[in-house]
Amino acid sequence: MRRMGLLPKLIIAIILGIIIGNFAPAWVVRILATFNSLFGNFLGFAIPLIIIGFVAPGIGDLGEEAGKLLAITAGIAYGSTIISGALAYFTSSIVLPMFLTPGVLNVAATNPEEALLQAYFEVDMPPIFGVMTALLIAFTLGLGIAAIKGDTIKRFMSEFQSIIEKLISSIIIPLLPFHILGIFANMTYAGQVATILSVFARVFVMVILLHITVLIIQFIIGGAVAGGNPFRLLKNMVPAYFTAVGTQSSAATIPVTLEQTKKNGVQDGIADFVIPLCATIHLSGSTITLVSCSMAIMMLNGMTTSFRVMFPFILMLGVTMVAAPGVPGGAVIAALGLLETMLGFPSAMLSLMIALYVAQDSFGTATNVTGDGAIALMVNRISGYRLEY
Repeated sequence: MRRMGLLPKLIIAIILGIIIGNFAPAWVVRILATFNSLFGNFLGFAIPLIIIGFVAPGIGDLGEEAGKLLAITAGIAYGSTIISGALAYFTSSIVLPMFLTPGVLNVAATNPEEALLQAYFEVDMPPIFGVMTALLIAFTLGLGIAAIKGDTIKRFMSEFQSIIEKLISSIIIPLLPFHILGIFANMTYAGQVATILSVFARVFVMVILLHITVLIIQFIIGGAVAGGNPFRLLKNMVPAYFTAVGTQSSAATIPVTLEQTKKNGVQDGIADFVIPLCATIHLSGSTITLVSCSMAIMMLNGMTTSFRVMFPFILMLGVTMVAAPGVPGGAVIAALGLLETMLGFPSAMLSLMIALYVAQDSFGTATNVTGDGAIALMVNRISGYRLEY
């Protein structure tokens, strides 16, 4: 079992989770929920440390090119997010009217109350600081190391990175399949996904097809820039995709995304810098999901979905969602303010939006992290490196 690869373990965990959710009594699912709560809280504690442990040394190792590389990576990631949102808008404008009747949904009657079973107990594990603070610290330390060429702080950050890598390889990666098993068992037991998909199945099919289309486009571009076979490069990222399907967290999937990106031949220093950074700023899949689902709800309620209304919302999503990359469903939580102020969602529609988004959040997150690998390919070549197999 220990020799089994991560991908087979994840698939087995998903299957077992669905079986347990269908046939096991509530107390069994609650035990798994308790483990998920503990592991999830620990991940929340570890995520800022992971960001600092990888991003700061990565920037420092890049030397004088660090500032330039940060701007290039952020620009590519934001552009990818906005283009994905625009593609979702135009596709939804064409496809959704084919099977959705405007004004048929009564939001006052909407009551998505299927809830996951709660843990028997919780242990609070607050992170030492938030994700944005971690990013700012990582940028400051990394750029500082690059600017002053300080060997002492560089050695310290290198050793800190080794500690984080040991934490990932010895604790987080081995426990990930059990975490995924618990997530799927709880969602299956609650019937949450099945209930929502029974109403919005065709919307989700459209969203997933958009995810696949965007990933293919990203890797065709990434492969062309880097000089590799795009479909082989995309295939190598499959373990990261399935890990994100289970964890629903780009940041929690960083270890797997990082490993698969290096297998694609990206230089270690580039991968260590780009992947943790993109886990917090590259949200193409989540943007596709939010735009498509919000437009479906708006159409069902007879609301305007013009480009003039939706494009400013898409532009703001690329910035606002950075606030919660490590929290499952965090993107929609971060976007609630925009949905209310920019699109005019009342509380009932916000509740429906949360339910719809969370039901398939894992696929959007999986698209996010898989696309991070494509961005790493581009940044690797722009930095002057060729793929190393």
